[in-house]
Amino acid sequence: MSTLDPELLDRVRSRFAADRLDASRDDAPMPARVAAAVYAEGRVLGEGALLEIVSAVSNELDALGPLRPLLADPAVTDVLVHGPDQVWVDRGSGLERTDVQLRDEPSLRRLAQRLVASAGRRLDDAAPYADVQLHNGLRLHAILAPVARSGTCLSLRVGRRRAFTLDELVEARTLPARGARLVRRMLDRRLSVLISGGTGCGKTTFLATALGMVDPRERIVCVEDNAELHPRHPHVVRLESRPANVEGAGALGLTELVRQALRMRPDRLVVGEVRGAEVVDLLAALNTGHQGGFGTVHANSAADVPARLEALALAAGLARPALHSQLRAGVHAVLHLVRDDDGTRRVSEIAIPRLGHDDVVRMDVAVRFRRDGGTDNGPGAAALRSALGDLE
Repeated sequence: MSTLDPELLDRVRSRFAADRLDASRDDAPMPARVAAAVYAEGRVLGEGALLEIVSAVSNELDALGPLRPLLADPAVTDVLVHGPDQVWVDRGSGLERTDVQLRDEPSLRRLAQRLVASAGRRLDDAAPYADVQLHNGLRLHAILAPVARSGTCLSLRVGRRRAFTLDELVEARTLPARGARLVRRMLDRRLSVLISGGTGCGKTTFLATALGMVDPRERIVCVEDNAELHPRHPHVVRLESRPANVEGAGALGLTELVRQALRMRPDRLVVGEVRGAEVVDLLAALNTGHQGGFGTVHANSAADVPARLEALALAAGLARPALHSQLRAGVHAVLHLVRDDDGTRRVSEIAIPRLGHDDVVRMDVAVRFRRDGGTDNGPGAAALRSALGDLE
């Protein structure tokens, strides 16, 4: 816990801010300028206290502040802050509380506002939450107190520095060797695939890996709310949605971007996350010759994907029978990912859509991947074998 005098820190902060306006001192190192502001207050501090106040002021000028060391750790995938003294990280094996603390709630609020402002957005009492992509690839969600009752909350998702290869996913136990062979075959056969799973289970990571295996002569057009896909592929066009400005104008959603993408001669159309009316345009595209497309969707299991898409489509005005008919005709397979209690993210099953006598699509599990690396064929195995030419 900091032992700094809050009044001294405020005076030094104000003095340093005024000093920064002095152009003649622009070349002085920032720590030296902060130290000069301390001495100008007539206070004599020990080396430890001086370093602490220099660090406190420097952190306030750095958009990431005291969170920077956590985000620099290559093992960290998420940094979560809910209050000045509650900072957690995920290194792939569950949440861990850190000893990082911010000075107080106003400091945390200023940190959130600096981060959001760096992405050209606003965060204040009139707009108390924001979901933005930062320039360094971080995805940030921020929500201010008192809407967040425990204090201002930050959720930072660290984008993968580079896409995995399929062999690396096998090594990481994301899928077994047999699963890797099936994925390669699905890509070669240009199957249209939905990747389902919960938040943080690795859907985007897996999709980026799969896209990296697409023939380099093919053109991939990705449509996303936040540009998180970075596949190892030489021909990727990335379209990103845009929220409304402060006047409430200028919004550009995924539905319109999917329509624009279809006019860009895509060999592979990819929707980073299907969460709204864009499901109608994606299914329409997959039913009009755009094979080999991909999308991700939140769902508890592969069996729940039809119900999830049905809810999205009904909200967009697509009738239930039409949704199920297009789903069966346009989507060849669903790959479902889970996150085990030990933090392992892995593909748990591949399922094939089947249109029943009641004209409702149900998912038949073709292959189930066990935690121990083994695999089991399910009732959809024959349909998968037909789609791939062979099951292995």
